[in-house]
Amino acid sequence: MSGTGFFTQCEAEGFRRITYFPDRPDVLSRYDVTLRADKAKYPVLLSNGNFIASGEEGGKAWARWEDPHPKPSYLFALVAADLVAVRDRFTTRSGREVALAIWVAAGDETRCDHAMQALKKSMKWDEDVFGLEYDLDIFNIAAVSDFNAGAMENKGLNIFNTALVLASPETATDADFQNVERVIAHEYFHNWTGDRVTCRDWFQLSLKEGLTVFRDQEYMSDQFSAPVKRIGDVRLLRATQFRDDAGPLAHPVRPASYLEIDNFYTTTIYEKGAEVVRMYRTLIGREAFRRGMDLYIARNDNSAATVEDFFDAMQAQTNEDLSQLMRWYSQAGTPEISFEESYDAAAQRYTLTLRQHTGPTPGQIDKPPFLIPVAMALLGPDGQVLHEETLRLREAEQVFTFEQIAVPPVPSLFRNFSAPVKLLGQDRARLRFLAAHDNDPFNRWDALQQYAATVLLEAVAARGNGAAFALDDGLREAIAAILADAGRDPAFAAQALPLPGENLLADQMPVVDPVAIREVREAAKAALGNVLQAEFAAAYAAFSGDDAADVSGAAMGRRALRNAVLSYLAAAGDTARAAAQFAEASSMTDRLAALAILADTANAERDAAFAAFYRDWQGNALVLDKWFAVQAAAGAPDTLARTQELTRHAKFDLRNPNRVRALVGRFTGNAAVFHDASGAGYRLLADTVLALDPLNPQVAARFVTALGSWRRYDPARQALMRAELDRILAKPDLSHNTYEMASRAVA
Repeated sequence: MSGTGFFTQCEAEGFRRITYFPDRPDVLSRYDVTLRADKAKYPVLLSNGNFIASGEEGGKAWARWEDPHPKPSYLFALVAADLVAVRDRFTTRSGREVALAIWVAAGDETRCDHAMQALKKSMKWDEDVFGLEYDLDIFNIAAVSDFNAGAMENKGLNIFNTALVLASPETATDADFQNVERVIAHEYFHNWTGDRVTCRDWFQLSLKEGLTVFRDQEYMSDQFSAPVKRIGDVRLLRATQFRDDAGPLAHPVRPASYLEIDNFYTTTIYEKGAEVVRMYRTLIGREAFRRGMDLYIARNDNSAATVEDFFDAMQAQTNEDLSQLMRWYSQAGTPEISFEESYDAAAQRYTLTLRQHTGPTPGQIDKPPFLIPVAMALLGPDGQVLHEETLRLREAEQVFTFEQIAVPPVPSLFRNFSAPVKLLGQDRARLRFLAAHDNDPFNRWDALQQYAATVLLEAVAARGNGAAFALDDGLREAIAAILADAGRDPAFAAQALPLPGENLLADQMPVVDPVAIREVREAAKAALGNVLQAEFAAAYAAFSGDDAADVSGAAMGRRALRNAVLSYLAAAGDTARAAAQFAEASSMTDRLAALAILADTANAERDAAFAAFYRDWQGNALVLDKWFAVQAAAGAPDTLARTQELTRHAKFDLRNPNRVRALVGRFTGNAAVFHDASGAGYRLLADTVLALDPLNPQVAARFVTALGSWRRYDPARQALMRAELDRILAKPDLSHNTYEMASRAVA
């Protein structure tokens, strides 16, 4: 239940709690559903498929729905609630008129337009790009405020978290608008990759989720900036999935076993699974990939498939042996790629040696080599492309020779992040060259990130020896160059300006020191803000003035750049601009960005901003989630104490997943505070897990992952984290969900 309504969530094994049934994804049935309920309490009765009839009988309202397409029980859905509909229509390419409706609580109708437009764009895009047309007369979305997931792709009746439907410039950030559009598209795309073609068993989960994430990534790349989208996707993959691959919770894209399938809705299944799909396309090309998709759907329509079925459809499009690509489904871990090179000037011959190694993961010690597509180019001294192709790295060590290369080249490897790997061994000079000259936007961004990471990690090491932070000239010059060129692509500049995140830096340290990382990163940001103060101030002024109602990609890019610049100015001590922006902003994007900057201070100005935001938005649950989240993510000295206090706030509710994720989830991502040497952050998390487990074991289990990397810290923190894991495991009647995650963490 959510509020006074009933909403189902049957994936993965919920239908068996409704009625006796062979509740497996490979059991497909046609459903004819009649709902009966008290009309006064539940005036809206929805289920899958097409609406047939409704009426009243014996004092009860009834409604009949029929889905003509066979589907597994996990896609069954029903809604009985007091909702209102925002309606529209879509005409498919064959002329079918589809009635569209988004069902929300009364009063929320004005915040549905963006979601409705996103739905219509998604339907059109899937026809244009993949030739896939909607197959029912009705498409319904129901929005619910108490929902564990983001959304669920039930056939013809998607059920959504309100956070991913409701959006207006006053209440939603640009990131919220993009998330609404992305998830609307993702769930709609499941109509074919998930519903019409489903998975044989839950081990095949990535067959539908990895493929559909790939599809929603491609859709968003077409709607906004493709390079910026790629950067964002890889940033997420590295911050979450790479970290999972490096710890006790590592698992393959197709797991070999599980205790609770709910625990395997992970970035490995989704985002790494999408990267595997992308590698198919990189290897065989766009046209062949489209033919492979057509064949995959034609062969498996209205049936339950496996990753082998997808492989067979793609293999049929090429004479190249792709069988080694299947190792990505069975082997966990992130391959590390090293390289050596030589150049023979007399022969004009360049030789590149690539090596791959994947470290041990739970249950997998030695791994045979992956098939890794290496999109690459050889660059001349001014950045001109001398040669470009996609190499196939199949062996542990492989040598590639390039003829007629007139000058010593610089290799640009894994362009557009052509494989989910770590590239090692690029020195500072090479990274600076690529950051300045590479014509691949992703590699240009990545080179700057890796250069900055090298500088910061060296500063962390020097700090341990008592050295003060000194700003690197190369980093200063690179940031200045981005500012000078920001007008060409503000959205890209907004991605390039921020220093590498704390997680990225931590992942490159043998023993993580979260406090040192935070202090060095803040010192670097303040130094850059001071030395480039005039340039930052000029950029802030130059990119002001966008209409809050303009949610185009261009306007979003300008706002993102302006707020990235504002954070540097504030780091250098100029918080007055942030306070003024908070007071004057007409968009939630700008107001929340300013509030997040002020949150890092501990003064009356910050407290007044928090009070004003709460006063204005305490009645809006989704916006109030942001108020909780900003405080939990702050870098101020009192953040731990404030977070502890907020767990006792009258508006904090363990029964609402959005609120718990906003406070506790954001807190665990605030590394220097969560890893406070006292262990109080770990206790706060464990207390939350133990209190939440009886109410919502799925969300409780997810929080345990924050303790999963305990072995990577100093002995004192290791002991404190391990003690909290043991305390969780000692709880009587612990759910299977939480037990599995905690026991794997200590294994």
